[in-house]
Formats: sequence, C-alpha cells, structure tokens
Amino acid sequence: MKRFSHDDNTENKTSFSIVVPFRNEVENLPKILHTISLLNYPKELFEVILVDDASDDNYKITHYDFSITLLNNQRKSGSPKKDAIEAAIQIAKHNWIITTDADCLVQKNWLSAIDQYIQQGNKKMVAAGVCYLPQRGLLHAFQNLDFMSLQGTTIGSFGIDKPFMCNGANFAYEKSFFEQLNGFEGNETIASGDDVFLLQKAILQNKKSVGYCMNPESIVATKSEDSWVKLFQQRIRWAAKSTSYSSTFGKILALIVFTSNLAWICVFLFWLIGQFDQNYFMLFTGSKFLIDYILLHQTASYFKTKLHWVFISSLLYPFFNTLVALNALLGNYTWKGRKFKR
Repeated sequence: MKRFSHDDNTENKTSFSIVVPFRNEVENLPKILHTISLLNYPKELFEVILVDDASDDNYKITHYDFSITLLNNQRKSGSPKKDAIEAAIQIAKHNWIITTDADCLVQKNWLSAIDQYIQQGNKKMVAAGVCYLPQRGLLHAFQNLDFMSLQGTTIGSFGIDKPFMCNGANFAYEKSFFEQLNGFEGNETIASGDDVFLLQKAILQNKKSVGYCMNPESIVATKSEDSWVKLFQQRIRWAAKSTSYSSTFGKILALIVFTSNLAWICVFLFWLIGQFDQNYFMLFTGSKFLIDYILLHQTASYFKTKLHWVFISSLLYPFFNTLVALNALLGNYTWKGRKFKR
C-alpha cells in the first residue's frame, strides 16, 4: 500500500472534535491531554470531548489552552463506548469526529497528517495506525507480535481494496456521514465494534469514501496489557464481534486464521505422539514461521517497532488465539471491571 507524505507547508483546513471515552483513567488522561497540547495544529480547529463512563477515580480537568469538555456517559445500549461516542457527537462543534483512547499518546503532526489525507483523498472516513509503547518481557513482546498481525491485516485489506477492520483508537469520520449511516444502529447490543461495524456500514454505502492514512506521523501509541488474564479478556472482546461482520471477506479471513492455527496445533500434537513425520513437521513449522515473520517484519518497519521473542511467541500464538476464538464463540468476557455477554 502506498504511503502518504505529510507536507508542513499545506494549510490546515479540517476541523476535528477529538472524542475520548474513558473509565478510571486518572493516570492516563493527563498524559494524552499533554500530547494533544503539543499538537502542531491550530487550536481553533480542534476541541477535545472527554466522556466519563461511570469512573470511580473522580478525574478533574486542569487548565489547557484548547477547548475541552467533560461529559458523563448516558447509558442506553449494551455498549458503553458506543453510547459515549454518540453523546459526544451530539455536542461536537466541528465537522470531523476523531476517536482515540485515554491510554493513547498522539504525535505532534497527528491531525495535520490526517487533515492532508482528507484534503487530497476526498474521504468521509479515515482509519490510521495504532502501535504499542515499547515494554520489555515476553508478555509485551507477544502482544506486540499479535497486534502487528492485526495492523498488518488492516493495512493489507485496504491495500487490496477489501477493507473490513480498523482501530477505534485512531479513527476519523465526518459527523454528517456518521448520521447518514445511522451511527451504531444495528449493533448496539455488542459491547465492542464502535470502529469495525461503522467502517463496514460505510463500505457498503460508499466504499470510495473510506481510506487508510498510511503516514507514520498519523500513528498513535497505546499501552499493552499488564497481565495474561487482561490480555486474554481483551482479545475475547475483540474476537466476539467477528461473527457479526457484514464483510464476507472478513468472516472468511477470520475462519482461515482460526483453521490454520487449529491445524498447526493438531500437527504438533500428532508429532508429539509420533504420528507425524519429524521432517514434515519441521518443514511445516519453518515455512509458517518464515511467511509470518516476513509479513510481520514489513508491518513492524512501518510502525518503527522491534519484534522480540519472535520464535517463542510464534509457538504460543496458535494455542492462545484458538482459545480466544473458542471463548469468543462460547463464553462471556470482562471489560473495565464489568461483565458482558457475547
């Protein structure tokens, strides 16, 4: 997919309402607001709307030199985040909505890069990249590997003109286009999917209006989970929405990933009990590892992140993602201290 270049001499024209839903983020909110305060973008062309989803930590806004509003979320559906975004859109002053998360950090040219992409591409909806902040250890290395596979899939799907996924931590769209799509209507009962379902609705209506801003300066960084349990619950939440995709390509790809992981586990188990030739097992495993690594390395180079613990993570990956997929189909999950049904 062709990269989009940012030009410092281009006049900024797009006005943004930055929407940040949050719950118990008293430590993270000052950090993201600080990075927003450093944006290389006219202050009159953006505002920040924070939507508090029943936090217990009583966050208070300090003084900033840009417009900032704090709202309390009004629950009306099975998805707290969708409710929060809709509440923000109702009072948004600007033409474009851009959502991100409270635990994210943005770059100084974040809005400038997206603005220029909008101007040149004549888009109504724009997805952009998300990466993890670097941390040490197997847990974080594994998450980064898994996340790079998702980001690579996102970029690749846009590259072959079959987009079906994006990340709500860096997702922008015209307010009028959101209203034209009837917002999140049709998937209010699913807790997650404020990004993917809206993207897929947009593609069904006007595919050419949707694009991916492949510019390194548009990338936002977020935190990885600090425990395997939290990671497992997060991935179940992400996977649970795949059965409701309107994208046939997305459903087929999800099935292929699940099947290939399950196939590797079966081959591994047969090899353990001596029912599969060792040479064929090594060839199968080595080929899979090499193909995965090439694709991951290309994605990681764009996001300027390093891959660590690659071999061990690659061995864990099929078991972890198969368990996630089965739990997403059969069970419930916990998110932000609350339980949700699939």
